[in-house]
Amino acid sequence: MPEITPRSALILSGGVAHDFPASTATLADVLGEAGFEVTVTTDVEGACLGLAGDARPPALLVLNMLRWTMRVERYAHLRDEWSISLGQPARQALSGHVRRGGGLLAMHGASICFDDWPGWRDLLGGVWRWDRSSHPPLGGPVRVTVATGSHPIVDGIGDFDVVDEVYGFLDRTPDVRGLMSSPHGGADHPLLWAREVGAGRVVYDALGHDGRSYDAPEHRLIVQRSAAWASRAPS
Repeated sequence: MPEITPRSALILSGGVAHDFPASTATLADVLGEAGFEVTVTTDVEGACLGLAGDARPPALLVLNMLRWTMRVERYAHLRDEWSISLGQPARQALSGHVRRGGGLLAMHGASICFDDWPGWRDLLGGVWRWDRSSHPPLGGPVRVTVATGSHPIVDGIGDFDVVDEVYGFLDRTPDVRGLMSSPHGGADHPLLWAREVGAGRVVYDALGHDGRSYDAPEHRLIVQRSAAWASRAPS
């Protein structure tokens, strides 16, 4: 396989209903603090295809985006600009990047992305379903419970409050074990998980609606640890 560039991160950004330029800039700062050299692009298809042809692909692919087919009628007016359906070569390149040993850190809206690709659920570990998934209105701080001691990403980190959207009722694969969670709608919902896929590692963090999410120092540290774990970066 191509030689991976250590401590390098490529963020795929852009989409609807969020201020992605601002949140991506904050996320890039968070990763930069952890020693990552960060590049940002909004060319999702091109970036995925590049993973297959790059002689030195990034150690970590980060998704901070919200783009999908937008078949839901209330998004019809945005389809021309923001809808996306990854072609088969791009799907294979993204999946291959992970299965060959690359890292994937997917934030917040990434679980909604690529809704016409059944393999995305298998790769990510869980996806949004429009007929069941939901989140409470964005407002005051929500309490996040951390399963400290369950994984190196969360070891020694206590529960915390954060201003964010809490995604729930996602369609998850059976192996997913939540590393942090928050309740709504009568259920407790995993907000973070980490899993190995092939030779690679995947982390999904359901938080990250906007820059306020990273104001919580606990969440900031969790994101940095998630990036390091997924990319196998030396501590």
